[in-house]
Amino acid sequence: MAVMFTMLGLFFAGIILILYITQKRSHSFDDYAVAGRSFGPWYVAMCYVNSWWPGTVFISFAGLSVASGVFGFYGLAYSTLGLSFMYFVATRAWRWGKQYNLVTQPDLMRLRYSSKAVGVVTSLIGAIAILPWTILGMQALATVFHIASNGSWALPVCLGAGLAVILIRQIWTVQMGMRGLVYTDMYQGIFAYVIAAIVCVFLLVSPSSPANWGDLSHISADLLKVPGDGGQYGPWYLFCQIFTGVVGALCWPMSFVRIYTANNVRSVKQSTNRAIIISGVFYALLTLVMLAAAHIPAVAKDPQAGWTTLLNQWGGVWLMGLGLVMIFAGSIGHIDGSIQAAGTQIANDIVGNRVHLDDATKTKVSKICMVIFVLVSAVLAYFTNGMSRLQLLAQLSYQGIVQIAVPLFFGIFFKFGNKYGALSGMISGFVVAAVLTVIYPDDIAALGSLTSGVVGMMVNLVLYVVVSLATRNRMSKREIDHVDELFEVASAKRSALPAAESQQVESEVTATEDAVVQ
Repeated sequence: MAVMFTMLGLFFAGIILILYITQKRSHSFDDYAVAGRSFGPWYVAMCYVNSWWPGTVFISFAGLSVASGVFGFYGLAYSTLGLSFMYFVATRAWRWGKQYNLVTQPDLMRLRYSSKAVGVVTSLIGAIAILPWTILGMQALATVFHIASNGSWALPVCLGAGLAVILIRQIWTVQMGMRGLVYTDMYQGIFAYVIAAIVCVFLLVSPSSPANWGDLSHISADLLKVPGDGGQYGPWYLFCQIFTGVVGALCWPMSFVRIYTANNVRSVKQSTNRAIIISGVFYALLTLVMLAAAHIPAVAKDPQAGWTTLLNQWGGVWLMGLGLVMIFAGSIGHIDGSIQAAGTQIANDIVGNRVHLDDATKTKVSKICMVIFVLVSAVLAYFTNGMSRLQLLAQLSYQGIVQIAVPLFFGIFFKFGNKYGALSGMISGFVVAAVLTVIYPDDIAALGSLTSGVVGMMVNLVLYVVVSLATRNRMSKREIDHVDELFEVASAKRSALPAAESQQVESEVTATEDAVVQ
């Protein structure tokens, strides 16, 4: 117990030390929200990964591999493909962000469709979808403290300890904003993904390991099946899980905002390439290890504790302590990024769209939203703890977040589409997905195991196209010219506008937004 708490304490002290050394007060909301667009590819890449894989990857996703076998590789498929898609989106998003001083994903949507309402709806969907991941992160932290205390701490105490850690970390988050997150994401990512991958390699190649390459040849036939290959799921289930993961990659606020922290387009492209390598290698190795460990009785009995059980059997308390540090590193980084993204979006894109806020007031509103978000997550984490399939929370969040994908993807790459189509598509798709999720939380058997999110996206896409076509004559010349200009900037035909012209564009967009609200 003392050894594990000491290791966790030293790691957390390292986070505080990095924040103290790099501490720098933000002089503008741009500096606070996106770190002044000043970071190179390695920093941005690790930010991507830390916002992508939370600490619960060692718990719920590792447990999924033990309980459901090769189905666990669906996470590798959607993460790799999703980050690949991000490569193509990132260039245009960064150029627009630099040109028009964008700091959030809803900011980009508001700009593209000349509509405050589109920005508000995007922000609401993003904040709602982030919540399940924050809950999973809080549960992962609680698990860390429960294991570190040898089970002597009750669940409320463990959740309270996790909440205290997050609140202490928030002291620097609210002071430094994104800059502090970027620096600590690198430190946390080295432990959570790089060192974890190294440990996985040693587990697989060591003859004394209870889960090595040889054990992979003795996997049960049931663990080699995927959903749809017999059993309760239909043929569309696996496709839906991977598809929503890939599409959702473009939509997560905490991942998307990382684009804006890069110092140039080259860094954006390099960072996505490096993130694919880090994420893919780490998750593939972790999944192989947990598959190899599925034969161990203690691991099979409690799959969600399989990672720490395995490390304890192989290396004792010291290695299990290192495993807890990995979970702790991934959890605190992901939670902090989620909270920062939610608080920034609510302040900038919801409250800020209703009333004018100066930089200082936006920061204060962000802090309040962050605290509320943490407290709500902690309460929900308590009541959902013990769910038999924790990864369902993550899957459910994807059903909502993918509804942003239609107007986001089409808006970035095609001039077709307007605010009417974007609003009707997103709202209808989200409502359909939400209602179906309540009725069918996992899959819709009557539709071949399609998931609620995919059905919602179908509705979303149809309405986006039909409504945009039906209302295309309602677009003013100013709005059409605005879209043309955006695509010139995105293609680098005009990398920068003269100051007077840029101000004129902003005033035109603002006038259009005010008209929509009225």
